[in-house]
Amino acid sequence: MLRIFKNIAILEGVSYLVLLANMLLIKPSNIDLYKSLLYPIGMTHGMLFICYVLFTILLIKSQEWNSKTAVIILGASLLPFATFYVEKKYLRH
Repeated sequence: MLRIFKNIAILEGVSYLVLLANMLLIKPSNIDLYKSLLYPIGMTHGMLFICYVLFTILLIKSQEWNSKTAVIILGASLLPFATFYVEKKYLRH
């Protein structure tokens, strides 16, 4: 289960960066590509975000994370690049 969570953490971080790139790079250029990419990228990121949070909640007891670690791991889903940090620091044993 931890291996699946590691993969979800990486994919969630990548999808977040792709979503930000779509918003910051493609949207200002007024290309219609922005509107056609927004829904699938946003939906994918949303599903990965929900999976990340659910897996974090499920793994709190089995990995014996204290509340500080759990808050850091959950908070990492809100910041760009933070899930990569979590994967490297907390999920590699």
